[in-house]
Amino acid sequence: MRSLLTAAAISLAFTLFLTPVFLRLFRKWGWGQVIRTPEDIRNPNHQTKRGTPTMGGTIFIVGTIVGYLVGCYVGNNPPTVSGLLVIWMMVGLGAVGFIDDYMKVRQQKFMGLSGWRKVAGQVAVTVPFGIVALSFPNQFDQTPASPYISVFRDVPALGFMTLGLIAGWILYLAWITFIGVAFSNSTNVTDGLDGMAAGAAIFVVGAYSLIAFWQFNQACWGGDALSAAAKAACYPTRDPFDLAIISASFVGALVGFLWWNAPKAKVFMGDVGSMAIGGVIAAMAILTRTELLAVLVAGVFIIGPGSVILQRLYFKITRGKRLFLMSPFHHHLELRGWSEVTIVVRMWIIAGLLAVSGVGFFYVEWLSRT
Repeated sequence: MRSLLTAAAISLAFTLFLTPVFLRLFRKWGWGQVIRTPEDIRNPNHQTKRGTPTMGGTIFIVGTIVGYLVGCYVGNNPPTVSGLLVIWMMVGLGAVGFIDDYMKVRQQKFMGLSGWRKVAGQVAVTVPFGIVALSFPNQFDQTPASPYISVFRDVPALGFMTLGLIAGWILYLAWITFIGVAFSNSTNVTDGLDGMAAGAAIFVVGAYSLIAFWQFNQACWGGDALSAAAKAACYPTRDPFDLAIISASFVGALVGFLWWNAPKAKVFMGDVGSMAIGGVIAAMAILTRTELLAVLVAGVFIIGPGSVILQRLYFKITRGKRLFLMSPFHHHLELRGWSEVTIVVRMWIIAGLLAVSGVGFFYVEWLSRT
């Protein structure tokens, strides 16, 4: 518990007190936000955001790592492969976003990496993650990830390796890649208003910290000494306490960052931040064996990309008509006259309700086995 609390406190203090230092550097380096021209026309308020320091995601990425390492040292809990895998996804996908952000700032254009190049970068991060996550078994023969699709835990009937070793690995890596690409892009789409993505991610990743900590308390480490009921309800998750530490550290870093990112934002997280958030959510979903449950826990990040998909489908089906005034959905609400603060706070409420519902269903499933 000392490691968990220390990690969260250190990362929070890092981003809360050191963000102004980073902002001075960002202004010196010319890391100012570039606004898309059509949004300037249809959303005049966005013009005032031009030039605001961006790429602030680098702050909470560094803060998370610092808090995690200090927390591990203080509590005498050495970093595990599971915790390092979460960091890999956070830093790796954040790096893809950083390249995209840097191209925008350098060229002073809204478009950075093309869509396919961005996806290629995401795949280059998620595939090694998937390979390592299914390797390095511990003394209980547990690997960080598993070759099964999971809901509250692995579903035995949905195993990839039943189709053969080669086909199983291909399907497994495709599944892991889909999760990583989907969440990194969905969080990227959701990051459109001051503080919305950061605040929502606090609820989502906080829920995953609770899930990981509960799995630690109900771990399958007793072997034959466990009763039949305990074996049915326990979780074979590898390194659950370390997962709780890294996710708590990430939440602490986001809370400190949100102080400066809340409306009216003094700094934007940029694609480096939004894609890092998606990487952490994807990694936590995979490593806690709750991949499909993540659709509910992180449901707030599905609203934005879902509205984009619906808008395009409706446009094609009706041959030119629009379902929303503008997509993603939060921009539709802006054009309907909702204030930015109202949209952001209500999205936080939705994020909290969905995250709590996910944790609730997770707990009820455990109760049904005891």
